[in-house]
Amino acid sequence: MSAYTPADKPTFYFIGVTTGKSSIMRVFPAWASHLGLGEVIIKGIDLKWHDERERYREAVSFIKNDPLSLGSLVTTHKIDLLKACRDLFDELDPYAELMGEVSSISKRDGRLIGHAKDPITSGLSLEAFLPADHWQKTGAEVLTLGAGGSSIAVTSYLLDPKHGANRPSKIIVTNRSEPRLEEIREIHRKLGQPVPVEYHHTPRPEDNNAIMAGLKPGSLVINATGLGKDAPGSPITDAARFPEDGFAWEFNYRGNLVFLDQARAQAKNHKLHVEDGWIYFLHGWTRVIAEVFNVEIPVRGPGFERLSQIAAEAR
Repeated sequence: MSAYTPADKPTFYFIGVTTGKSSIMRVFPAWASHLGLGEVIIKGIDLKWHDERERYREAVSFIKNDPLSLGSLVTTHKIDLLKACRDLFDELDPYAELMGEVSSISKRDGRLIGHAKDPITSGLSLEAFLPADHWQKTGAEVLTLGAGGSSIAVTSYLLDPKHGANRPSKIIVTNRSEPRLEEIREIHRKLGQPVPVEYHHTPRPEDNNAIMAGLKPGSLVINATGLGKDAPGSPITDAARFPEDGFAWEFNYRGNLVFLDQARAQAKNHKLHVEDGWIYFLHGWTRVIAEVFNVEIPVRGPGFERLSQIAAEAR
């Protein structure tokens, strides 16, 4: 017997861990009204971190076969879900094929389609706060803490040849477990590596502290671990030192964001720009909504600013 009840009105899903706590549950209805999406609702599907294969298959099969279930945004489970459900998709976009993950599930003419939107959304979010030509002007580096889907996405964006000479002088990826490091290494190998990339197994937060201490001024440190939202804690300790004139980016915008607090505590003394995940949240959701509902949604300018305002008010 299925754990899911057939939708009685057009329904958009959010597959995550603690979906009921997300601002999107209040933001989406306001956006849907503004975008003219009609009588559509949003529902959360909560799955455990690295859940059982059958749980992923049950959720995706339900969305695929239920007529009024339109699609879904996927967070946290992007890699595990595709591993479990690859045969259920009729089509995957090139990023999904390359990265082995899906963040967007949509339907077209009875076909189930998976997209990996994060390289696009992380790039848009980074461009929103990083100065133009930052890498070329400073020679700074990037440290991404975590080797999961978000880290794969942002490093794929940074390695894109379209940036020419404006790329980090080095990218460093750390992770608590080694298998994910091997996965991201293989993806980078397929992309080609126009800049040096290092991979470090860091089972303890102190290991990340040591790597941070060697970063050049102006460097970017990213918390792509999920710690602070999907699980408690931070990938670093309070003793970690952020780079001078650097950037600290917490991919999350809600939860007990210890990493964000640690960065803010050093912001003044280290001239550190601290960014949370709110802009990433906006781009992440609007890119998937545009795909699922087949509508045009701006990525900048007055139209995007209005969506941001609506979200802030609903939040």
